[in-house]
Amino acid sequence: AAGMFLRLLSDIQWRAAHPKWRRMTSSQRSTSTTAEPHPVSLPAQAQVVICGGGIMGTSVAYHLSKMGWKDIVLLEQGRLAAGTTRFCAGIVSTARPVSVELKMAHYSNKLYQQLEQETGVQTGYMKTGSISLAQTQDRLISLKRIASSLNVMGIPCEIISPKKVLQLHPLINIHDLVGAMYVPEDALVSSANVSLALATAASRNGVQIHERTTVSHITVQKGRVTGVETDRGRIQCEYFVNCAGQWAYELGHSGEEPVHIPLHACEHFYLLTHPLKEPLSSSLPTVVDPDGRIYIRNWQGGILSGGFEKNPKPLFTEGRNQLEIQNLQEDWDHFGPLLSALLRRMPGLEALQIMQLVNCPESFTPDMRCIMGESPTARGYFVLAGMNSAGISYGGGAGKYLAEWMVNGYPSANVWPLDVKRFGTLQSSRTFLRHRVMEVMPLMYDLKVPRWDFQTGRQLRTSPLYDRLDAQGARWMEKHGFERVKYFVPPGKDLLDLDHSKTFYKPDWFDIVGSEVKCCKEAVCVIDMSSFTKFEISSTGDQALESLQYLFSNDLDVPVGHVVHTGMLNEKGGYENDCSIARLSKRSFFMISPTDQQVHCWSWLKNHLPDDSNLVMEDVTWKYTALNLIGPRAVDVLSELSYAPMTAEHFPSLFCKEMSVGYANGIRVMSITHTGEPGFVLYIPIEYALHVYNEVMNMGQKYGIRNAGYYALRSLRIEKFFAFWGQDLDAFTTPMECGREFQVKLEKGMQFLGQEALLEQKQNGVYKRFTMFILEDHDTDMDLWPWWGEPIFRNGRYVGKTTSSAYSYTLERHVCLGFVHHFDEKTGEELVVTTDFINQGEYEIDIAGQRFQAKAKLYPFSSLFTQRRRKDEVELSGYQRE
Repeated sequence: AAGMFLRLLSDIQWRAAHPKWRRMTSSQRSTSTTAEPHPVSLPAQAQVVICGGGIMGTSVAYHLSKMGWKDIVLLEQGRLAAGTTRFCAGIVSTARPVSVELKMAHYSNKLYQQLEQETGVQTGYMKTGSISLAQTQDRLISLKRIASSLNVMGIPCEIISPKKVLQLHPLINIHDLVGAMYVPEDALVSSANVSLALATAASRNGVQIHERTTVSHITVQKGRVTGVETDRGRIQCEYFVNCAGQWAYELGHSGEEPVHIPLHACEHFYLLTHPLKEPLSSSLPTVVDPDGRIYIRNWQGGILSGGFEKNPKPLFTEGRNQLEIQNLQEDWDHFGPLLSALLRRMPGLEALQIMQLVNCPESFTPDMRCIMGESPTARGYFVLAGMNSAGISYGGGAGKYLAEWMVNGYPSANVWPLDVKRFGTLQSSRTFLRHRVMEVMPLMYDLKVPRWDFQTGRQLRTSPLYDRLDAQGARWMEKHGFERVKYFVPPGKDLLDLDHSKTFYKPDWFDIVGSEVKCCKEAVCVIDMSSFTKFEISSTGDQALESLQYLFSNDLDVPVGHVVHTGMLNEKGGYENDCSIARLSKRSFFMISPTDQQVHCWSWLKNHLPDDSNLVMEDVTWKYTALNLIGPRAVDVLSELSYAPMTAEHFPSLFCKEMSVGYANGIRVMSITHTGEPGFVLYIPIEYALHVYNEVMNMGQKYGIRNAGYYALRSLRIEKFFAFWGQDLDAFTTPMECGREFQVKLEKGMQFLGQEALLEQKQNGVYKRFTMFILEDHDTDMDLWPWWGEPIFRNGRYVGKTTSSAYSYTLERHVCLGFVHHFDEKTGEELVVTTDFINQGEYEIDIAGQRFQAKAKLYPFSSLFTQRRRKDEVELSGYQRE
């Protein structure tokens, strides 16, 4: 059997490279679960215990030992590389749409290239290149977008014609192709051997590796990892790393404090054939045919071909403890459509002899991105799992980032898109995971146009107004499990058409969102923003104020009733969170953060606030429905409903007050809209939500009130040059780099986290600048739209990427926001970015390989602000977070 062949090959090479290993471990060849006696006993304590001897566990061990940590124990319940790693197809592909995943794959490729030389273990590394095929123009556009990202990172890549595909791979049928993307440096490896090579290097660096050792329980005391229980005794440790692959979910739930790792296994099939009559060249490129749902690589002169079918088979939903993955049952009926696609793509294979259909489990996550980072519930408990069938591509880079995270306290790149804290407990339901991975697996190869949404696991967290809004034509998207309105379809529109319109060009909702924006500018709109994270922090004395003053960069010692917009910074001055804090009383504060901050922000504050019983923090997200009233007539609607004057003299900007609205009282009204337009946000106790909404809509009718959604909000905030956390702002972006010095208390003589880094930037300058771009020669109706992640060119040279963009209905132009860097032309070294550098350049934005001229601005258009207010007040009230 091919699987056994791979296994034996790994065994032989591993033992040849490491004779000492043979003496230490049992040489048992069977895959039975009964372990033989262990000559070497486990240590009583270690700094780090890693669970899992696949590509992830060995990569973490390798990188930690490289960074100088030696007191490490790696435990594997079966034998090294005997899990999913053993069956991995071994394709190292850098063509990834998410920037941090692209960086991980690029690093992995470079690491594997030199691993054989470093360790003496053959890894089977072969640089073959890869060809991604496009059967449709939309697929070609998506490949062009990826190619733009690869090129600016210095990774060779080109869009090629079908004829060139045939030259590179003579067996490919090209009759239905419109083009392809060729990445010449992609590679093939033997995954198990890479894992064994990493283990060899780690072992030489002092890492202890124990096979046939099962972890049963992680002990946590006072919120910190203290040890690991195994079937061979206990190990005390400071850090535990869960690299248990498809078993990571169960292992996460085996401790006193459950660690939620939302992943679920599906069966993954691939075919192995005997060598062709004329054996395939080992340097033939790997072929990915996403429209046919298959990948094809050479394998010992024959073919290895698998894919991601439309009807995947989830498994182990009820949990199952199986040490080493056996080859699961063949299912030819299930593999049929993929086999047909393979024969259409390579018709010459009809007479080929099939050796085996391999069926092995792969674990998938709710959003198709891997899971890494420190658990929000147990300090020192790290996770690296859920690779969505890209384990070998990410293995090296992911292990490096996690090792940096453990040693330095943070990785060297922004890994928020992969952070375990992007999920809450709600994504850990087995039913949810089973249903979601059945959608995720086909999505691996589905065409993903901008603004697509998952269809499974929906209507999980909803506002009390959900049914009311839905009945009025709301179209929904989901964030952190919370349903939020994109826009409202007016009566008479063809709803079905709108739901199925997916495009890289001008979308069908263009005019609908335009009319919502117009209403925000001229009358009044209501947007349900209940999904925002809401915390209350209070104390018996001054503890709340003193603690928050240190953790937040702006001055919170303001009069009661005032609202402060502030960053929650890390030591490097980067944004861990961007939020509004209202001072409710001398000793209590109300904090509003982005939706997806619920777990991350809670964990950050818990880890940084003093352990004081007089200091209380409560998550009140579910207690309040938030209605955002935007527009010049919002003041009239609220005045009439509350019988209180709401004009600027009585209710100034950035003010918070408890009021009655209609019959309901105890409503927190804030003069802030997150868009720069005038208006108010009402934080309503949920039992009053429906009443207040009905009152607002009835009273607002004479002022032209209407519902609006987040797409209108996005357009408004981007044309006003407001950044939001998670897309524009992250842990590597400081207030100095995005024009927010005025929100930092640098001159007030108060200490706060991140202060030293900001003072250094103030003195020495910044290496990137948040900039607004208005597209000049772009035709909204005919040209491809910018969405985010497009390369920015200054005087023909790459200087950065866009972070968000939207069509401005006021300017009648597309507006992109992004960061501009200054790279030295000869060395590539980063230089200080000055205002002159920004203003004196000619800019272009690259959309799928086509460049459009753009005008750069460091400040918003003042004419956009409908009311004359102080500049800082406008900027403060107008930040947005999604």
